[in-house]
Amino acid sequence: MTGPEKTRRNHAGHWRPGVSGNKAGKPKGARHKATLAAEALLEGEAEALSRKAVEIALKGDVAALRLCLDRILPVRKDRPVIFEIPKITEVKDAVAAAATIVAAVATGQLTPAEAGELSKLVDSYARVLQAIEFEERISKLEKAVEPR
Repeated sequence: MTGPEKTRRNHAGHWRPGVSGNKAGKPKGARHKATLAAEALLEGEAEALSRKAVEIALKGDVAALRLCLDRILPVRKDRPVIFEIPKITEVKDAVAAAATIVAAVATGQLTPAEAGELSKLVDSYARVLQAIEFEERISKLEKAVEPR
């Protein structure tokens, strides 16, 4: 029994799945003892701690100010994108939609990341349309070949 594939631990020294003695692994929702202890210490103090953090922030502490603002105005993961895109009714219409997205990035109306996500959406929709078109073509061919 030599080599990492035959040992109970991987290259990093961690237990391989299912061989640590706990076949089921850590239960979902299980929390670390340190987290539970910290929560027990802070229980009932959230309001006082928040008030103190605001006081310190108002006195000019940049870290406290950042903490407070992050809680009041969390960083947005994305934003609604409102912009006209050509209607896509056939696969070939996806080209015009993609051109519109590229133009929006060029003018600063969309960020490259937003354009990437919209492009994925256009591509996905075009693939659905393509599958429908193929299905229709196959159906027509099958009907044409059927014996009468």
